[in-house]
Amino acid sequence: MKLQKIATALAFIPVLHSAATPSGAADGTSPASASVTETIVLGGGCFWCTEAAYQLVPGVKSVTSGYAGGHPRWQNPTYEQVCSGTTGHAEVVKVEFDPAVVTLDRVLDLFWHIHDPTMLNRQGADVGTQYRSVIFYATPAQKAAAEASLARANPEWGGKIVTEITALDVFYPAEAYHQNYYKNNPQAGYCRAVIKPKLDKLKRTLAPSP
Repeated sequence: MKLQKIATALAFIPVLHSAATPSGAADGTSPASASVTETIVLGGGCFWCTEAAYQLVPGVKSVTSGYAGGHPRWQNPTYEQVCSGTTGHAEVVKVEFDPAVVTLDRVLDLFWHIHDPTMLNRQGADVGTQYRSVIFYATPAQKAAAEASLARANPEWGGKIVTEITALDVFYPAEAYHQNYYKNNPQAGYCRAVIKPKLDKLKRTLAPSP
């Protein structure tokens, strides 16, 4: 039973991984065409918003909504449990990106444009510790990058950023209906009133300078 629990936990830990296939593989790829991606877990309020925002960023390969940072006894929590505010988990997204296209520094610097990092345990009308601003790092390099990014951004926010930077334990993917929420429900009230304005603002940030 203990080995089974360990295996389950390891399945959720983000890792650096390669999409390379051996030379002479059936699909004909070569080492020169190998791609390596990195992942980082971020919480910036409702994960529907954060997911939709990072899906716009060139170089981001995938974004998965989920939960992290909760009490150890709350494994594989449900959305309802997290919304109760008793699990300690935050709504987060796991961002998988190609560092050859978009750097970790860029991914982190965009984080400050996607939400208001000065709001403690809330974003807009979404209130509770599950909506806290948080960066979960998986490596010492990610921790250093997160701290440097926060230091760069803090003056722009009047020195009032309250974002947590903490080590990732386990990332739990959210239920299927939360994945690609904005793409699947663009006409929903929350999507039109809250998410779309954020995306419009981010598009202006991402647009190349004239």
